[in-house]
Amino acid sequence: MAKKLSKLALRLRSMTVFRNLLEDPVVSALIRCLERTSGGPERFVPAYGEFVSRLYQAGYISLTDYLRDLVFDSDNVYIRMMGVGRLPDKLLLDSTILDLDTLSDAAGLDAARLLEEANCNLALARFEGKKVNLTNEYGERAKEVGRYGYGIYSRNRMLCLDGKGRVVPVRSPDPIRLSQLIDYQREKDLILENTRALLSGKPAANILLTGDAGTGKSSTVKAVVNELWEEGLRILEVRKEQLHEIPGILEELTENPLKFIIFIDDLSFERDDDDFSALKGMLEGSVSAKSGNVAVYATSNRRHLVKERFSDREGDEVHRRDSMQEAASLAERFGLRITFQRPDKSTYLNIVRSLAEEAELDLPDEELCAGAERFALSRSSRSARAARQYVDGLIAKK
Repeated sequence: MAKKLSKLALRLRSMTVFRNLLEDPVVSALIRCLERTSGGPERFVPAYGEFVSRLYQAGYISLTDYLRDLVFDSDNVYIRMMGVGRLPDKLLLDSTILDLDTLSDAAGLDAARLLEEANCNLALARFEGKKVNLTNEYGERAKEVGRYGYGIYSRNRMLCLDGKGRVVPVRSPDPIRLSQLIDYQREKDLILENTRALLSGKPAANILLTGDAGTGKSSTVKAVVNELWEEGLRILEVRKEQLHEIPGILEELTENPLKFIIFIDDLSFERDDDDFSALKGMLEGSVSAKSGNVAVYATSNRRHLVKERFSDREGDEVHRRDSMQEAASLAERFGLRITFQRPDKSTYLNIVRSLAEEAELDLPDEELCAGAERFALSRSSRSARAARQYVDGLIAKK
C-alpha cells in the first residue's frame, strides 16, 4: 500500500498546470512524507511531523480544506484563460483535469490512512481528510471566475502597493459596513449606484469625494467594498507618491475578470507636483472607458485638489486665469463629484445616539448629548469621526 502513496508523490511532482503549488510549504512537506512511507519509522516519522506541523501553522486541521483553498486560489494558465473568456484547448483541459484528479487523491488522505500505510503504530498528531472531487468543484468555480477571482485577489478584498510597486493584501482590512455609517444616505447611494454599474459592466464614473476631514469619505468607499466584494469587487489603495505605478498596474488589472476600485485617499498636490501630471494623464478621458473593470475613487479635503497660495494669484490676468483653470481641470476629470458636508448639530447628535445605541450604552439622552457637544467643542468641529471617538471613549470607560 505504501507504494501507492509513493506513486501519488510522484504524480504530485509531475503536475503542470498547478505546478506552482509544489512551492507551497505544506504541499512540499506532504510530498516528502508520502515518499518516505516505505522507508521505515526513522525516515517517515520526522517527515510526517513536519507535514502536520506546517498544516497546523497554516491554520488548518483538514488537509482536504487546505488543498481545496489552495486550488481555488491558484493563479494558473487555465483560470487566466477562463477569466478572459477563452476556452482552453483539449490538451490544456486534459492536463488540468489530470492535475485536479491527483490533488483530489491527495486531499482525500487522513492521518489514519497515512499511518496505516506507513506501518507506523506510534501515537502521533492527527489531521483530518475526506474523499473529495476537486475536479468537479474547480470546474464549477471556474464558471464564476468573475465573482471569485484567482491568485492574490481570490480571498483578499482590500489590497495596496508595497514599496516595490507590487500588489499585496492589506494586512488588517477595515471591516466597516454601510449600516455603521449614519446619515449621508444620498452620498452613499450615489457611490453604491456607480459601483454597481461597474460590477454589471456598465460605464462607471471615476469619483472624487470632497469635504471636511472626518465626514466619512474613505470609510464609505471601504464600506461599499465590504458590501459588494462577494459580487466580484476589489479595492486597490494607492498612495499619491505611487501614482506613477498605475499604468503598469492597469495592464495587470484589465486582464482580470474581477472589478476594481483604485482608491487614492487624502489627495492634494503642490503646484508643479510630478504626481499631479501622473494623475492628470491617468484620468485623461476615462480610465473605466479604457478598462471596463476599473474605476478611480479619490478623496480630498480640497475641492480643486491643488494647494493654492496667494503667490499663485500674482502676475497678469492671463497667468492667473490659466493657473486657476489648471487647478480645476484635474477635479473636472472625475465624472462624479460628491461632497460630504460637515454635519450640523442635529445630525451630529443623531450619529452619536445611533453609535451609542449600537454599543448598548445606558446613558440618559441629555447627558449623552451634552458630553458629545463638549467633546466636539474640544475638537473645534462636529464630524462623524468626532462622534465615533466620543462614543469609543465612553465604551472604554464602561
